[in-house]
Order: sequence, then C-alpha cells, then structure tokens
Amino acid sequence: MQSFINYKNIQVAYSSQGKGSAIVLLHGFLENSSMWKYLIEDLSKKNKVISIDLLGHGNTECLGYIHTMEEMADVVKAVLKSLKIRKSTFIGHSMGGYVALAFAEKYTKNIKGLCLMNSTAQADSKERKETRTRAIKMAQTNYKSLIQISVANLFAEESRELFANEIETCKQEALKTPIQGYIACSEGMKLRPNRESVLSSATFKKMIITGKNDPIISLESAQREAKRTQTPLKVLSHGHMSYIENKEELIKTLTNFIKN
Repeated sequence: MQSFINYKNIQVAYSSQGKGSAIVLLHGFLENSSMWKYLIEDLSKKNKVISIDLLGHGNTECLGYIHTMEEMADVVKAVLKSLKIRKSTFIGHSMGGYVALAFAEKYTKNIKGLCLMNSTAQADSKERKETRTRAIKMAQTNYKSLIQISVANLFAEESRELFANEIETCKQEALKTPIQGYIACSEGMKLRPNRESVLSSATFKKMIITGKNDPIISLESAQREAKRTQTPLKVLSHGHMSYIENKEELIKTLTNFIKN
C-alpha cells in the first residue's frame, strides 16, 4: 500500500513496511517500486523498508523537464523526513544508485550504508551521452518500440529466453513511465558527475554488486571502480537485472550486507 507526500506541489509515492533499521530501496530507470516486491517481503521481517517511486516513475509525478540526481536525492530526503528517519542503509538499482550517491554526497550524516546494485559512481561517457540523446529523439516518435528494445537489452543474452515472462512484465511496467519522465531522467543522468570520491571517502559500509554479463556496465569497469574506491565487489552470474536474473543470491547478498 503506497502513501504520498507533497513535494514542490507534486505527489511523491512511497511505501514503508516492517520495523527496525531503515532500509531505503531506490529503483532504476523505467522501473518503479514494484520491482522490489520479493526483496521487501524478505527484508521487512527484521527491518523498516522504504521504497520510493522516483520522479516521473511509478505513481510519482514529473517535476519539470530535467530530473537531476540531486533533485531526486532531495525527494528521497523529503520522504525520510516525513517518516522521521535519520539514518538509513541505501540500496540503489542502476539509476537508483546514482540517486543514492547524490544523497550520500549531500546528506552524508544520514547514511548508514550504501549498496550500488548494477550501478556505478562514474559519469556517463561521451558515447553513453550520445546514446541517451538518440533515445530521447526516438522517444518522441516511437516510444513503445524504444521501451521494448531498451528493456530486453538490460538482460544478459543467456537470460532472455529463460526469463521471457519476467521481461514482458518489465516492459509493461516500463511503459507506465510517461515520455516526460523518460526524457527528464535521461537528461538528468547525462548531467551527473563522477562520484567515485563519495565511495572513496565513505565512512559508512559500502558495496558494489555487478553482473558478470551485464550489458550496461562491464565487469572490467566495475572491477576497476571497486579497486579505485576500495569498495567490496560482489559479482553475480548474469546481467543488469540481478533482482530477476540472480534473485536468490541477490537476496542473500543484501541480507548479509544489511546485517554486517
């Protein structure tokens, strides 16, 4: 069951379940808090689990035409303030990781732990920015095709047949994202800076989870980043969508991260 807060005259949707230490779950681009369903069932047995629909996703409205990671971090802060939560462990999938890093940079004292799940502290490369710009153009003319291609490409090749039903569900959830939300978040991701210094200087616990065959973030890139920032790295066997492709192992990894 979702609740809402008012933030700059828009409605922001979130849910809060369980009691104990606060765990904040931040979904990725073209996802929403429904992606965390199985994880919430597990984690809320011993923790207070907060999942938030980020700007222009799920049941949260858009706020203008560029959703920066910093603005989304402020949205998260507003939700936590309304719940009177001071310190939390953050788990961010893909874009959710970028938002978690922006939050950690701005509100360091409110962070107990940070897990980048199929995510990176690096900024977009020149090529990645160009890809996003092309996708923004396509979104304005052929949104449905763009979404269907984009979602399928997040899975490791060997997963695509195995998880055909789940991929279909992801596509349907992604299509709920309005075009304005797609464009605003794409523009925001293009603008985000490199935040490896947030990981390097962290006094809180930290971890990177990556997929061996992640088509978005290469294993080599994740390994180099983990080494540069002295962040423990967990490698799972499949692609970018670890919460589907490596569900059991992911739940175990995150449970241990939260406990330690």
